[in-house]
Amino acid sequence: MIQKPSIPKGTRDFGPAEMAGRDYIFNTVKTIFKKYGYSPIETPAMENLSTLLGKYGEEGDKLLFKILNSGDAFKDLRDMPHEELREATGNTLALNVCEKGLRYDLTVPFARYVVQHRNELTFPFKRYQIQPVWRADRPQKGRYREFYQCDVDVIGTDSLISELELVQIVDEVFKALDIRVRIKINNRKVLAGLAEMTGQPDKLTDITVAIDKIDKIGLDAVKEELAERGLFQESIAKIEPVLTLSGTNSDKTARMRELLTDSETGLRGLKELETLFSLIESAGITTEVELDLSLARGLNYYTGAIFEVKALDFAIGSICGGGRYDDLTGIFGLPSTSGVGISFGADRIYDVLLGLDKFPKDAIQGTEYLFVNMGEQTLPYILKAAAGFRAAGRSTEIYPEPAKLRKQFEYADKKGIRYVVLAGEDEMQNNELSIKNMQDGSQSKVKFSDIF
Repeated sequence: MIQKPSIPKGTRDFGPAEMAGRDYIFNTVKTIFKKYGYSPIETPAMENLSTLLGKYGEEGDKLLFKILNSGDAFKDLRDMPHEELREATGNTLALNVCEKGLRYDLTVPFARYVVQHRNELTFPFKRYQIQPVWRADRPQKGRYREFYQCDVDVIGTDSLISELELVQIVDEVFKALDIRVRIKINNRKVLAGLAEMTGQPDKLTDITVAIDKIDKIGLDAVKEELAERGLFQESIAKIEPVLTLSGTNSDKTARMRELLTDSETGLRGLKELETLFSLIESAGITTEVELDLSLARGLNYYTGAIFEVKALDFAIGSICGGGRYDDLTGIFGLPSTSGVGISFGADRIYDVLLGLDKFPKDAIQGTEYLFVNMGEQTLPYILKAAAGFRAAGRSTEIYPEPAKLRKQFEYADKKGIRYVVLAGEDEMQNNELSIKNMQDGSQSKVKFSDIF
C-alpha cells in the first residue's frame, strides 16, 4: 500500500522561494539586533516539562506539546490508587507520563539558560534567538502549530532605556522591511491597578486573559467572559470605560491617573508609561505608538511594559509582541533579576510581505547565471569561467549534461534564471562569453577581461 505523503495540520514545508524570503527576514532582523549589541544563542527544541508548565497561564498550559516518556509511559499511572488518579489534575497526570515538552516560546527557555549559565554571562545580558516554537493550537489563517520567533531580550536591568531600545528596534526592523505598523503599549501594573479599582484584585489573571481577546471577540463577548470568570457586574462596569478610552496617549494617562488614585501599583505603572513615551519622543521615533489600555498579553510572567505590533495594511493578528518580566529567573533560583524582550513572528511577517508584494526581487532571486553545457570540448573553458563568476559573488550553475539547447533554456526559464551563458568554439577562440538575458531576449558577447 502506497502511503499518501502529508504533514501535520498547522505545519508547512518551505521550498526554495519561501526559504529565500524567510532568509531575507532573518538576515534583516539579525543585522539590526547586532547593531544594538545583542548576541545570538540557541536552546534545545525540548525542555523539561517542569520548566514549561505554569509559566504561560491556564490557556498556555493547554497548548503545550508534551512528549511521552519512552518505554511504558503509563506504568506509574496503572500503579496509582484509583482515588488519587481521579483527583489528579491535568498537569499532575502529564508529569507522570511526560518528562519533556516542546518549547512554547523562547523567553522561558532563555530565563532557564540565564540561570544555568549565570557565571559565564556579563550582565546586563543582551541576546537574540531565532528558532521554532510549537503550540497545540487550532490551525487557521496566520496561526500555526510550528512557527519561528525572532526574540531579542536584555536581562539584568530594570532601566526603561531597554524598553525604548526595543521600540527603536521595532521601528527600524519594519522600516527596513517596508511594512507600516502601529506599536501598541500598555503596562501590567496599570492592569493590576485596574483589578484593584474593581475591588477584586485577585481576579487580575482572569481580567487579563479575557480582555486580551477583545480584538478577536469584541467588547460584549469580553464582558460575558469576565462574568463567567466570577467578576461582579459592578466590577465589569468599571472596566468597560477603560477598554473604550480614546484620545491621545497623554489624554489616556491623565484619565487613568484619576481612576487609579488609590492604587499605588497602578500609578507606578502610569509613571513608567509616561517616562517611556517621553523617551520615545526624544528618540525621534516616527512609527505610530499608541497607549492601548485593552492590551493585556495573557502570559502570566509579564509585570511591566507590554508591547504588541500590528500591520496597518494587511489583515492578520499581531506580528510582534513582548514585555517586561521582573522575576522570571526567580523560578529557577535567580531572584530579582528583571528582563524585557520582544518577539518578531517570522511566519506572520512573511505572510504580510507576501500579501503586500513587498519582498525585494533580488531577495528571492535564486541562480542568476546558467552556463550551457555543450560537451567535453568546452567544459574546461566554462568551468574556469563559472569559477570566476562565483568568485565575484554571482550565483552560478552549470547544466550537468550536454542536453539539447532547448531543454537547457527551458530549465533556466522554469527556475527564473536571469542570464544564460553560452561558450562555443567561436567564444573560446576569442576569449569571450555570449550572455543571453532571459527577461528581454537580448544577447551580447563580452570579453573575459571585461568581466573579471
